[in-house]
Amino acid sequence: MRHHQRYFSVLNDDGSLAPEYVAVTNTDGDPDGLIRRGNERVLRARFNDARFFWQVDQQKPLRERVADLAKVTFQAKLGNYRDKTDRMIALVQELGGDTDTARAAELCKCDLTTEMVKEFPELQGVVGGLYAQTQGEPDTVVSAIYDHYKPVSMEDSIPRTLEGQIVSIADKLDTLRSCFEIDLVPTGSKDPFGLRRAAQGIVKILFEARLPINLTQLTSDIPELTPFMTERIEYYLREVLDFPYDEVKAVVFARRTTLADLADRIDAIHYIRPTEDFESLAISFRRIMNILGPGNIAHGGEPDPALLCPGPEQDLYLAFTRVRGTVKAAQSYREKLALIASLRPQVDLFFDKILVNDPNLAIRRNRLALLSGLFNEFATIADFSKIVTQGASGV
Repeated sequence: MRHHQRYFSVLNDDGSLAPEYVAVTNTDGDPDGLIRRGNERVLRARFNDARFFWQVDQQKPLRERVADLAKVTFQAKLGNYRDKTDRMIALVQELGGDTDTARAAELCKCDLTTEMVKEFPELQGVVGGLYAQTQGEPDTVVSAIYDHYKPVSMEDSIPRTLEGQIVSIADKLDTLRSCFEIDLVPTGSKDPFGLRRAAQGIVKILFEARLPINLTQLTSDIPELTPFMTERIEYYLREVLDFPYDEVKAVVFARRTTLADLADRIDAIHYIRPTEDFESLAISFRRIMNILGPGNIAHGGEPDPALLCPGPEQDLYLAFTRVRGTVKAAQSYREKLALIASLRPQVDLFFDKILVNDPNLAIRRNRLALLSGLFNEFATIADFSKIVTQGASGV
C-alpha cells in the first residue's frame, strides 16, 4: 500500500494493521465511488499476487533454500550469497553470537530466492522474518532476520534484539571488508554499494546498543577501512550526538576501545570542560606532549622520590600519586576527569618554578618520568592537545 500505491495504511489501537486504507486524490470528489472502486481493484490485485507468492514460497521452507543462495550473485568478484552467508556466520561467531544468532545469519538471505521478494524486493528481510515465524523458527531467530537490514538510514531504528544487532553488524561488516579488499572504495559522491550507509549503520548500532565490541580490531587487517570507519564515527559524534569538533578529535585520537566507552569519555569531557581548571589543564597537557617529544614515549618508568626537589616538584608528585589511586577506583569518566583536573594548581606551579631539562641528567630523567606518568593518565581519556583553548596560540 505505501510503496506501490502511495496509500496510507490504517492501524488499530493495539498497533496491528486494520483492514482499511486512506488514499488522497486531487479531484473535487468521488460522488459515484469510481475512484474508490478503482483503488480497491488495484489493491485487491496486489494482495492476491502476494497471497499467491506466499503460498508458493511455503512449499520450500527457508532452511531448504540455503543451497539455492549459490545461484544468487552478491558481486561478480566476490561470489554468491552462499559465500556471503558463510562469511557472515564466521563473523557472528567472532562477534560472540550464540547458536540462534548463527541460525539467523544462515537463513537471513534465503528470502532472496523467494517469489515474494523477486516481486517485491523492498521486502527482503521482512519477508524472511515472516516466513521464519510461519515455519516455526525461534522468536530470536525470527526477529533477527526481520530486522537485519536495519538501520537503513540515520533516522531508522536499530534492530530490536541483540541477535538482530549482531547479524546486522556481520552483514554490513562483511560487505565493507569484501568491497575494500577488492578496492571497491567509495570515491566522492559515488558509492554504488552503499558502503557509507553500511558503515554508518554499524556505528549507530554500536553507539546505541552499547555493545562490547572493539570495532578497530575488526577492521585493522584492511588498512583503508579503519580511517573510513573513523570518519563515520566522527560524523556520528558531531552530527548526531552534537559534540564539538575538537572534543570529537580528542577522544577519537586517544585509545580506541568500544564505541560505548568512547561515548562515555566524550560525555565526560563535555561535562567538565566549562569548569575553571579544564582549559589550563588542557594547555598543560599540550606542553607535556611537546616536552616528551616525538611519539610521546614514556621516560624511565616511575620517578624516584629521592630525586624530587622539595616544593612544587614534590607537591605535584604527591598530589598526582594521591589522585592516581583515586582515579582507578572512580566509577565514571566524569569523576576520573574531575579528579585529574584537580591537579591544575600543582601542574601550573610546577611549570612556573621547575626547569624540566635540568643539567643533571638523573634529575632531568626523573622529571620526564613524572611528566610521562601525568601524560599517560590523561591519555587514557583523551588527547587533550586536540582541544581548542583560548591560550592555544601562546603555547
